[in-house]
Amino acid sequence: MPTPILASRTGSVGRLTLNRPRALHSLNQAMCDLLADALLEWRDDPAIEAVILDHAAATRGFCAGGDVVAVRQSVLDDGGAAARAFFLAEYRLNHLLYTYPKPVIACMDGVTMGGGVGLALPCTIRVATENTLLAMPEGAIGLFPDVGAGLYLSRLPGQLGKFLALTGARLDGAECLWAGLTTHYLASDDLEEAKAAIAREPAAADEILRDLSTPPPPARLERNAERIDRLFAHDTLEGILAALAADDSEWAAKEWKAVAAKCPATAKVALRQLATAPADFAAEMAREFALACRMIARGDFAEGVRAVLVEKDNAPRWQPATPEGVTPEMIDEVFAPLPDAEAWTPLAPLALRG
Repeated sequence: MPTPILASRTGSVGRLTLNRPRALHSLNQAMCDLLADALLEWRDDPAIEAVILDHAAATRGFCAGGDVVAVRQSVLDDGGAAARAFFLAEYRLNHLLYTYPKPVIACMDGVTMGGGVGLALPCTIRVATENTLLAMPEGAIGLFPDVGAGLYLSRLPGQLGKFLALTGARLDGAECLWAGLTTHYLASDDLEEAKAAIAREPAAADEILRDLSTPPPPARLERNAERIDRLFAHDTLEGILAALAADDSEWAAKEWKAVAAKCPATAKVALRQLATAPADFAAEMAREFALACRMIARGDFAEGVRAVLVEKDNAPRWQPATPEGVTPEMIDEVFAPLPDAEAWTPLAPLALRG
């Protein structure tokens, strides 16, 4: 079995390459641990000035997310013990990247979903290409937008965060750049040249990427920004669905269908998550770990993964099946903090980035 993370050095640049191609580099706990170990080693190594995070060549995904099929199996087999250990490791890695004192350059050349977003968005420099496809699709499997999404999505302009959380919309590289989710846009053919130049002169990474940047095509998302801000302005899931239903455009009908198909409990968790996001990333990670522990214990998670990824009938049976059936008391239970002995803690006490 090939090593799922390739760690190498070129000059004063460390390079971490995701190498689980058959799973589109979906993360498991071993990969999270390997990434964290390398980052911790290089954090304290004065010979390393920057880190490049990418994926093995000839695959269409940067990272398709966490290995939720394995998480579901843990829920069924051991009550979720291995799943909780995975989330602990993954969220610690997210926090390590967010607080990393050296530049990390994420090359998002392909599918970047769920856990892949959690790897890329904490990075100092985030490079999109024409192959980038970014999404937070957790609503389709009864989870919630995690890996720091409560903070990232809540900071997007207008109602864009709600739109992405509730629809699972897939953004291309141009849309990611327009939304501020990435910092640079390159043609994929120029990525290797960029990496080689950064390895020679890591302090000039931003300038190198700007020089190699190519103008992106128009962002399709921008055309619908006014509709998103208007129709997703409601605070409740019921209000958003009603607003979409009342709009006679084809776009609204498509997005109503997307929102209505997602797990109602997940959608209501996401709305409260975005509305109450803390400013502190560590606090968000602690909150999301508690949410993850509770959400995987609900039947909706195992059912969603079954429907989408295991049996693939795409006909999940949500419980409750309607937004009206998801009460505030249910959401309160999901958001209750964990006992101190079970709570998330970071790998190391690093100063948070401003």
